[in-house]
Amino acid sequence: MTTPQEWTIAQIAEDFGVTHRTVRHYEDLGLLSPERRGTQRIYHRRERTRLALILRGKRLGFPLEEIRTIVNMYDEAQGPTSQLRYVLEQIDDRRTDLQRRLADLQEAMQELDAFERRCREELGRREG
Repeated sequence: MTTPQEWTIAQIAEDFGVTHRTVRHYEDLGLLSPERRGTQRIYHRRERTRLALILRGKRLGFPLEEIRTIVNMYDEAQGPTSQLRYVLEQIDDRRTDLQRRLADLQEAMQELDAFERRCREELGRREG
C-alpha cells in the first residue's frame, strides 16, 4: 500500500498521461529510479519531479541525452542554479534549431504554393 507521497506505476502513468511502458523505458534509461518493494515500483516526489522534467523536455524537442543532463543536474550540489544556467543555454540552441526548421518549412510552403499555381494554370489551359 502506498502513502499520499508515494505512487505506483499505474498512478504515475495516469497522472502524467503516459503508458506504463513509457515510464519503464525512462527507468531503463536510468532517468527514473523508483523504490522497489518486491515486484512493485514505488515512485516518490523525486521521481514525479524528474518525470515532469523529462516530459517537458520531450515536448520542447530536447533529445533524451540532454534531458538526462538537465535532470541529473537537479540532484547535484548546486542543483537548480547550475541546472537553470544549462537549461538556458539549451533553450537558446533549441530556439535556433526551431527557427531554422520554421524557415525551411516556410520556404517549402512557398515552393508548394508556386508548384500548385503552375499545375492549376496548366490544367486550366488543357481544359479551357
